[in-house]
Amino acid sequence: MKKLSRREFLRLSGAVGAAAGWAMLGTGCSDPLPMASPQQAGATQPSSRSIDATQDAVASPTRQPTMPTSDQAYLAVARGEDPAGMVNAALAALGGIERFVSQGNDVIIKPNICVAYHTPEYAVTTNPQVVAALVTLCLGAGAKRVRVMDQGFGGTATAAYAISGIEEAVKAAGGEMEVMSSVKYADFDIPDGKDITSWEFYRDIMETDVLINVPIAKHHSLARLTLGGKNLLGIITNPSRIHQNMGQRVADLVSAVRPSLTVIDGYRILMANGPTGGNLDDVKQARTIIASHDIVAADAYATTLFDLTGEDIDYVKNAADMGLGTMDLSSIKIEEIAI
Repeated sequence: MKKLSRREFLRLSGAVGAAAGWAMLGTGCSDPLPMASPQQAGATQPSSRSIDATQDAVASPTRQPTMPTSDQAYLAVARGEDPAGMVNAALAALGGIERFVSQGNDVIIKPNICVAYHTPEYAVTTNPQVVAALVTLCLGAGAKRVRVMDQGFGGTATAAYAISGIEEAVKAAGGEMEVMSSVKYADFDIPDGKDITSWEFYRDIMETDVLINVPIAKHHSLARLTLGGKNLLGIITNPSRIHQNMGQRVADLVSAVRPSLTVIDGYRILMANGPTGGNLDDVKQARTIIASHDIVAADAYATTLFDLTGEDIDYVKNAADMGLGTMDLSSIKIEEIAI
């Protein structure tokens, strides 16, 4: 019998369909914490590979964010009481969802759904109304399908999707919830990486037409804040190893992923004891949505919700230094909307 290469195995595995995913250690939320076993989650554990393994690595996608025209905002900030209305207003200021989504596109929305034990008011997972509003906009722009997914560390993905309120909201809006499967990860090159040169990413997320990154803005005990860059730890294997040099390695991930659009949920923000929270006294009603094609600019603006700057967050600063976006908010067109 001919021995299959790893790449051939991944291709064949994808063709016959994936088993249910499992909740992995140390995602975009936190360091490793107790979680459901792979057997409880219904799938096998992804293999642990060298952090710089290049054998059979796939070239990173060429997806690039769409730059604004002169009459479009570079970054939009909406404030108000209605999360869905704020998303709509922010996207309108950027030129509409049609700037990012075209007829027939495959769209993946990546929120933060890290744990299965906190409802939305604890500001640990992305606001379900924010996610649902993006699903509605994308389908309205003609997307052929819109999937929403994340890998968490606290409980199973199925439970986290339900308890966060995101599953119900997404399905009501016409989107699909996908449990991320262990067989859909593959090595991708990180050609611009300064500390890591390849990693295992979720293949569908890397290859989708449009990727919308939707973190919730919150405190993090190691990174100081979880924002757009840190949210990408939810699409890779071995995320806890990113923590070994988080400031640079998160920036390296950003260089490979390049989300089409970043929408930061600042409706409720977690000010302390993140990323898992659990105390409503740590939650602030900031009632803000931030959106941009530039993940660095979006993250830099989001730091101001915590009385910080982009310079205070290593992965934001390093991403800017790598030319992946700008932290200089005075140099870009920002439209602020009150609704």
